[in-house]
Amino acid sequence: MSLSLRFKRPLLLTGLILLPLAWAPLDAFGKSHAFFINASPSLPNWAFWLDKKTPIKRGNLIFFEPPKSELVESHFGKEPQIFGKRVLGMPGDVVRHEGNQVFINDKLVASRLKKTRLGIALSQGPQGVVPEGCFYAGTDHPRGLDSRYAEIGFVCSTQIMGSGRAIL
Repeated sequence: MSLSLRFKRPLLLTGLILLPLAWAPLDAFGKSHAFFINASPSLPNWAFWLDKKTPIKRGNLIFFEPPKSELVESHFGKEPQIFGKRVLGMPGDVVRHEGNQVFINDKLVASRLKKTRLGIALSQGPQGVVPEGCFYAGTDHPRGLDSRYAEIGFVCSTQIMGSGRAIL
Protein backbone atom coordinates (compact mmCIF):
# COMPACT_ATOMS: atom_id res chain seq x y z
CA MET A 1 0.00 0.00 0.00
CA SER A 2 1.56 3.31 -1.01
CA LEU A 3 0.91 6.70 0.42
CA SER A 4 -0.83 9.08 -1.88
CA LEU A 5 0.99 12.14 -3.16
CA ARG A 6 -1.24 14.16 -0.89
CA PHE A 7 0.49 12.61 2.20
CA LYS A 8 3.99 12.15 0.83
CA ARG A 9 4.71 15.83 0.31
CA PRO A 10 3.73 16.98 3.86
CA LEU A 11 5.69 14.06 5.37
CA LEU A 12 8.78 14.98 3.35
CA LEU A 13 8.51 18.66 4.30
CA THR A 14 8.01 17.75 7.98
CA GLY A 15 11.10 15.55 7.85
CA LEU A 16 13.16 18.33 6.29
CA ILE A 17 12.03 20.74 9.01
CA LEU A 18 12.68 18.28 11.86
CA LEU A 19 16.10 17.16 10.61
CA PRO A 20 17.96 20.32 11.76
CA LEU A 21 16.13 20.20 15.09
CA ALA A 22 17.29 16.62 15.66
CA TRP A 23 20.82 17.30 14.40
CA ALA A 24 21.85 19.69 17.23
CA PRO A 25 21.27 17.24 20.11
CA LEU A 26 22.85 14.39 18.13
CA ASP A 27 25.88 16.57 17.37
CA ALA A 28 26.23 17.58 21.03
CA PHE A 29 25.95 13.95 22.12
CA GLY A 30 28.62 12.93 19.61
CA LYS A 31 31.03 15.55 20.96
CA SER A 32 30.74 14.24 24.51
CA HIS A 33 30.50 10.48 23.85
CA ALA A 34 32.29 7.82 21.81
CA PHE A 35 32.19 4.09 21.17
CA PHE A 36 35.43 2.09 21.47
CA ILE A 37 36.37 -1.42 20.44
CA ASN A 38 39.03 -3.06 22.62
CA ALA A 39 41.70 -5.05 20.78
CA SER A 40 43.80 -5.82 23.87
CA PRO A 41 43.49 -8.78 26.24
CA SER A 42 44.21 -6.51 29.22
CA LEU A 43 40.50 -5.72 29.62
CA PRO A 44 37.83 -8.45 29.78
CA ASN A 45 35.30 -6.69 27.54
CA TRP A 46 35.59 -5.75 23.89
CA ALA A 47 33.18 -2.82 23.51
CA PHE A 48 33.02 0.34 25.62
CA TRP A 49 30.92 3.46 25.79
CA LEU A 50 33.00 6.57 26.54
CA ASP A 51 31.70 9.68 28.27
CA LYS A 52 34.14 12.56 27.81
CA LYS A 53 32.65 14.70 30.59
CA THR A 54 32.04 12.27 33.48
CA PRO A 55 34.11 13.09 36.57
CA ILE A 56 36.75 10.41 37.14
CA LYS A 57 36.54 8.34 40.33
CA ARG A 58 38.48 5.41 41.77
CA GLY A 59 37.51 2.22 39.95
CA ASN A 60 36.41 4.05 36.79
CA LEU A 61 37.66 2.83 33.47
CA ILE A 62 39.57 5.60 31.69
CA PHE A 63 40.69 5.78 28.08
CA PHE A 64 43.84 7.71 27.32
CA GLU A 65 46.59 8.28 24.81
CA PRO A 66 49.71 6.40 25.87
CA PRO A 67 52.91 8.43 26.11
CA LYS A 68 55.31 8.19 23.21
CA SER A 69 58.13 5.78 24.01
CA GLU A 70 60.25 3.17 22.27
CA LEU A 71 58.62 0.44 24.35
CA VAL A 72 55.06 1.48 23.45
CA GLU A 73 56.06 1.80 19.79
CA SER A 74 57.78 -1.61 19.71
CA HIS A 75 54.67 -3.33 21.13
CA PHE A 76 51.85 -1.26 19.62
CA GLY A 77 53.31 0.55 16.58
CA LYS A 78 54.00 4.20 15.77
CA GLU A 79 50.34 5.15 16.20
CA PRO A 80 49.13 3.02 19.14
CA GLN A 81 45.45 2.61 19.89
CA ILE A 82 43.93 4.32 22.89
CA PHE A 83 44.66 2.53 26.19
CA GLY A 84 41.86 1.62 28.59
CA LYS A 85 42.71 1.06 32.29
CA ARG A 86 41.03 1.22 35.71
CA VAL A 87 41.74 4.11 38.06
CA LEU A 88 43.56 2.57 41.02
CA GLY A 89 45.02 5.74 42.52
CA MET A 90 43.59 9.25 42.82
CA PRO A 91 45.35 12.59 43.34
CA GLY A 92 46.80 12.64 46.87
CA ASP A 93 47.08 8.84 47.17
CA VAL A 94 50.52 7.42 48.01
CA VAL A 95 52.12 4.84 45.71
CA ARG A 96 55.02 2.68 46.87
CA HIS A 97 56.85 -0.36 45.58
CA GLU A 98 58.22 -3.30 47.57
CA GLY A 99 60.10 -5.64 45.28
CA ASN A 100 57.72 -6.41 42.43
CA GLN A 101 54.59 -5.45 44.40
CA VAL A 102 52.78 -2.12 44.07
CA PHE A 103 50.85 -0.59 46.98
CA ILE A 104 48.50 2.38 47.00
CA ASN A 105 47.75 3.78 50.45
CA ASP A 106 49.33 0.59 51.89
CA LYS A 107 46.94 -1.68 49.95
CA LEU A 108 48.44 -4.17 47.47
CA VAL A 109 47.05 -3.34 44.02
CA ALA A 110 49.38 -5.05 41.54
CA SER A 111 52.58 -6.92 40.82
CA ARG A 112 55.18 -5.85 38.29
CA LEU A 113 57.09 -7.84 35.69
CA LYS A 114 60.74 -7.37 34.83
CA LYS A 115 60.31 -7.78 31.03
CA THR A 116 57.65 -7.50 28.36
CA ARG A 117 56.52 -10.46 26.27
CA LEU A 118 59.12 -9.35 23.69
CA GLY A 119 61.88 -9.47 26.32
CA ILE A 120 62.25 -5.69 26.69
CA ALA A 121 63.18 -4.58 30.23
CA LEU A 122 60.48 -2.67 32.12
CA SER A 123 61.28 0.20 34.46
CA GLN A 124 59.58 0.64 37.83
CA GLY A 125 56.69 3.09 37.68
CA PRO A 126 56.28 6.25 39.70
CA GLN A 127 56.19 6.28 43.50
CA GLY A 128 55.06 8.92 45.96
CA VAL A 129 52.00 11.12 45.99
CA VAL A 130 49.80 11.01 42.89
CA PRO A 131 49.86 14.60 41.57
CA GLU A 132 46.75 16.73 41.18
CA GLY A 133 45.13 16.13 37.78
CA CYS A 134 46.77 12.70 37.43
CA PHE A 135 45.78 9.11 38.19
CA TYR A 136 47.45 5.76 38.79
CA ALA A 137 45.85 3.46 36.21
CA GLY A 138 46.12 -0.30 35.97
CA THR A 139 44.54 -3.58 35.01
CA ASP A 140 44.15 -7.05 36.49
CA HIS A 141 45.96 -8.52 33.50
CA PRO A 142 49.48 -9.55 34.59
CA ARG A 143 51.01 -8.32 31.33
CA GLY A 144 49.08 -5.05 31.10
CA LEU A 145 51.23 -2.03 30.29
CA ASP A 146 50.08 0.58 32.78
CA SER A 147 51.18 2.87 35.63
CA ARG A 148 53.18 0.03 37.19
CA TYR A 149 55.85 0.97 34.69
CA ALA A 150 57.74 4.21 34.04
CA GLU A 151 56.96 3.89 30.32
CA ILE A 152 53.34 4.78 31.14
CA GLY A 153 53.63 6.50 34.55
CA PHE A 154 50.83 8.54 36.03
CA VAL A 155 48.01 9.19 33.56
CA CYS A 156 47.21 12.90 33.56
CA SER A 157 44.11 14.76 32.43
CA THR A 158 45.81 16.02 29.24
CA GLN A 159 46.06 12.39 28.02
CA ILE A 160 42.58 11.26 29.10
CA MET A 161 39.81 11.10 26.52
CA GLY A 162 37.14 10.19 29.04
CA SER A 163 35.67 7.59 31.36
CA GLY A 164 34.05 4.51 29.93
CA ARG A 165 31.87 1.57 30.79
CA ALA A 166 31.80 -1.87 29.28
CA ILE A 167 28.80 -2.62 27.09
CA LEU A 168 29.86 -5.95 25.50
